[in-house]
Amino acid sequence: MLIRTPAILCSVLPHGEHGAIIRVLTLDHGLAAAFVSGARGRELRPVLIPGNTIAVEVRARTASQLPSARVELVTSRGPWLSEPLPSAGIAWACALTAATLPEGHPYPLLHDSLAALLDAICLAPSARGWARVLAGYEVLLLREVGYGTTPAPPPDEPWADLLARLERQGKAIANRLLADRTRDVMGSRAILIDRLRRIGGE
Repeated sequence: MLIRTPAILCSVLPHGEHGAIIRVLTLDHGLAAAFVSGARGRELRPVLIPGNTIAVEVRARTASQLPSARVELVTSRGPWLSEPLPSAGIAWACALTAATLPEGHPYPLLHDSLAALLDAICLAPSARGWARVLAGYEVLLLREVGYGTTPAPPPDEPWADLLARLERQGKAIANRLLADRTRDVMGSRAILIDRLRRIGGE
């Protein structure tokens, strides 16, 4: 197997002394996992940040072997990691995607929507400008993997109603998509929702 494609980096899990297992979302191949050698070195640390767009070459010699990957940075989300709300939004969107999508199944609409959401988080002047996009991405992901037909949030939905919508969607995600996950993926969402609630009075 050989894949060369742009991809959205969704998760990085340290593996061994110097490497990491990454999960990337590609347009044509869906979610893919691969091992990156030297992932914790000085050159690759700024590349392997969830939310980054990377050029990835994934190669596997046998079907049973975890593929290896070579990566190059295309677009960095690093500058937004020091901002509490953008960093929480990026972390949740990527963690949700990595934890819920099956590998090897293309979801082109989800790929494009995640890319648009990450751009919105980084470019909007405040979280009020991208929280609705995030809610819409959650609705789309639930729908794409076979859960629910909830409509996307309307553009004129009041902020308090949007927060209530996010609370309801969080319960659906936890119960339907993440109930059997051993890692606390919802922890990053709890951080995000807490930070969104703090701007409710602005």
